[in-house]
Amino acid sequence: MAGIPHDHYEPKTGAEQWLHKRLPIVGLIYDTIMIPTPKNLNWWWIWGIVLAFCLVLQIVTGIVLVMHYTPHVDLAFASVEHIMRDVNGGWAIRYIHANGASLFFFAVYIHIFRGLFYGSYKAPREVTWIIGMVIYLAMMGTAFMGYVLPWGQMSFWGATVITGLFGAIPGVGPSIQAWLLGGPAVDNATLNRFFSLHYLLPFVIAALVAVHIWAFHTTGNNNPTGVEVRRASKAEAEKDTLPFWPYFVIKDLFALALVLVVFFAVVGFMPNYLGHPDNYIEANPLSTPAHIVPEWYFLPFYAILRAFTADVWAVILVNKITFGIVDAKFFGVIAMFGAIIAMALAPWLDTSKVRSGQYRPMFKWWFYLLVIDFVVLMWVGAMPTDGIYPYISLIGATYWFAYFFVILPLLGIIEKPLPMPATIEEDFNSHYGNPAE
Repeated sequence: MAGIPHDHYEPKTGAEQWLHKRLPIVGLIYDTIMIPTPKNLNWWWIWGIVLAFCLVLQIVTGIVLVMHYTPHVDLAFASVEHIMRDVNGGWAIRYIHANGASLFFFAVYIHIFRGLFYGSYKAPREVTWIIGMVIYLAMMGTAFMGYVLPWGQMSFWGATVITGLFGAIPGVGPSIQAWLLGGPAVDNATLNRFFSLHYLLPFVIAALVAVHIWAFHTTGNNNPTGVEVRRASKAEAEKDTLPFWPYFVIKDLFALALVLVVFFAVVGFMPNYLGHPDNYIEANPLSTPAHIVPEWYFLPFYAILRAFTADVWAVILVNKITFGIVDAKFFGVIAMFGAIIAMALAPWLDTSKVRSGQYRPMFKWWFYLLVIDFVVLMWVGAMPTDGIYPYISLIGATYWFAYFFVILPLLGIIEKPLPMPATIEEDFNSHYGNPAE
């Protein structure tokens, strides 16, 4: 697909021309910040800059923390306390890093659900979407390994539970689990492995983010209408777009400033609100916490993992078909990862020819229910495994899979979409008036 017609960087001075011929870095930066952007983007599009800020924040604060952290089971907990008590500003750096992970996931969930609503996964942006899902998985792995490093009770037992999931894979599971742990149980080798990967993966994420940005700069941004920018001529494209700088950069920076006010209020006044008090107790393999709970951003998928117990009919059926190979534990693991794969497959599961949910009246209600379902799963993931909670988890998990594999394909067939604007310019003028008049 041809790019959106626009002015490209032209070196003017002799020095610029010399550099451009050898390393066109200035041209790359210019084309990045001056890329034509649909002028009808709303405030749901500000979370990209928040995510970019979070990535830089986590890398910078992580590097500083590593200078004072000791990845050894006998010293890790004490080294974290040393950071908090003895290092100048160490408490602030650690709290910013810990709560920065929460802001990172909060922003990425809004970013993902915005994409799901406005159809940002549809052609020609399937590769952009898949890269985004890979980034999300890398974030989950990085966050999980980082949660283990303080070597508190939740760190130790969380690592024990999650790595135990890999042991449920028939045949090769125990070998994979032992490879992850570096031995038969969570110990010093595990901590060293997780420390190494936790330090490495953010740079992998940074590389993936660069590819992600390259991908959507190639196809162009999606927008609330789902209508593509006109590409027949530069004059038509300019009617649908504005340069990313200064218009959207200033808007994004303003939004980032507002988000950071809330973020630093949390860091300053309630830094442990999203954490677990048991993680301020040093890891003890002989004392199991009454209720092992992962970080809040893992809870929806943790709820799906726990939803499929041995008495669920689907588990019983699959267990019989596979002659006992797929038990309840392995079924839960498949469901947990399958829930993420379902999102990744959205470009091929959504059969509607209309991209934006703004013009799909039936889709809207099913999508809003999906958002509520996600929040409910997050809540129930932190609840005990008795009483009514397993049933709520099962209902929530069932709807999650039904939405992607049943509802989304059917809506494209039975739904009658609303009339759409012919161009982005038309949509913009309907909201803000025609500046030419």
